[in-house]
Amino acid sequence: METMIAYCGLVCTDCPGYIATQANDTVKLEQLAEQARVEYHVPNATVISVMCDGCLSDSSRKCSYCSECAIRACGIEHGVANCAYCPDYACEKLTGFFGMVPGARSILDGIHVTL
Repeated sequence: METMIAYCGLVCTDCPGYIATQANDTVKLEQLAEQARVEYHVPNATVISVMCDGCLSDSSRKCSYCSECAIRACGIEHGVANCAYCPDYACEKLTGFFGMVPGARSILDGIHVTL
């Protein structure tokens, strides 16, 4: 399987939601929905809301947060494969996210350097 790196630097293909969706593993998807309800305080989380074909996919199956993700919306608007390819790389939106998920920065920095 080819690695899919989201606009923000998360690796979609390593995500439990993506993996469970691709495997049609409804038991694991229900576990992920329960985790979202309990740990992330998303009381309406369902199997459908945790299904995901990846941030870059044209599919309508994306985790529920994708529709409100400012980084994803910006990446789509700029027409880039991910933020590492953006001329405004490491903008304010992205650096705020990196504060919460520093591993995403490492991934995008590695891509950005090789451009």
